[in-house]
Amino acid sequence: MTTTLHEARLAAVIAAVRESGAATVLDLGCGDGDLVLRLLHEPGIARITGIEIDAARLRGAQARLADTPTGGVPVQLACASAVQAHPKLAGYDCACLVEVIEHLPPADINRLERAVFAGMRPGHVIVTTPNAEYNPVLGVPAHRFRHPDHHFEWDRARFARWGQGVAARNGYAVAFRDICGAHPGLGGASQMAIFSRRSG
Repeated sequence: MTTTLHEARLAAVIAAVRESGAATVLDLGCGDGDLVLRLLHEPGIARITGIEIDAARLRGAQARLADTPTGGVPVQLACASAVQAHPKLAGYDCACLVEVIEHLPPADINRLERAVFAGMRPGHVIVTTPNAEYNPVLGVPAHRFRHPDHHFEWDRARFARWGQGVAARNGYAVAFRDICGAHPGLGGASQMAIFSRRSG
């Protein structure tokens, strides 16, 4: 059972994948397979790969996939880390990290950048993460994060600095969006960065 916010987040990511024109999609930190299963219904998707480091969650995704017609779209799920470069995963049109980066220890953020943007180098990278500014709307106390497994939650300015730095260092352009609602002063419950690899 997914929450309304999670459904809105997935819808925003799928819309961004659609806008990118991607045929091959990589879901880094695929969890229980929510995005993978929804992408199966997207016209133009020719191949989907999901990786997840949590073996129990991966088994859950595999079980759900086994019960879902794929419509002939090849889908591969594997237990692997998103902070390690995987040469076989290079060349995808689009990679998605949906509410993943905040679960990483800060020391792993640079490793993620090197693995994804310098190593695998997909044509597009879509990243979503909680917007800390929105936490009061959700009733989250100032001294807490939304989830006990989060290592950080960034406001929009901090996320933008990170995204702009990643883009500049690795030859990508980046655009930012508020998603999952839009408070006039606080933005959305989540925020999205859409990276597009520059040609040349």
